[in-house]
Amino acid sequence: MSRAALPELPSRYPLGAMLPALYAADDFAQRFTSGLDAVLSAILSTLDNLPEYFDADLTPADFVAWLSSWVAAHADPAWPEPLRREAVRRAVELHRLRGTARGLVARLELCLGVRAEVVDGPGVAWSTRPGAALPGRSDVVVVRVRPGRSGAVDRARVVALVEAACPLHVRCAVEVLPGDGD
Repeated sequence: MSRAALPELPSRYPLGAMLPALYAADDFAQRFTSGLDAVLSAILSTLDNLPEYFDADLTPADFVAWLSSWVAAHADPAWPEPLRREAVRRAVELHRLRGTARGLVARLELCLGVRAEVVDGPGVAWSTRPGAALPGRSDVVVVRVRPGRSGAVDRARVVALVEAACPLHVRCAVEVLPGDGD
């Protein structure tokens, strides 16, 4: 879809009808303003439907990439359109969960279509005694991935997404497991 001038799109607000009485009967003024109506009709139509442009489900297909840049959804242009719309729709949720195990699982499921779980990782411990020994600590987060809606798991893409989504102070290891039926 394009938001260019559409000669067949009638203007809801013809300029000729808004002219003062002196010009309302003037043939040249009416023809001149009808030419402007053809140019302005696409702009007015866009403005009339502006709220729909900010809805991931209703926005025109060519507008999804621009909308994803507004919400930092990073929707890959190679993805099918429904997946790009879903990434835009869930952008706020995924930003809120960023840096958490739940957020990583949700991002992997959305972007790559895999089933994932996050195991181990940093934790918290406390003691009632001052000077107590520090607790044992695992500083590696294990991300286990199984095939989901996407079929086979592309390990390189999983690793790239995990590295991009994990906080810098956390080391991650990716394990690719066979599916349930494998």
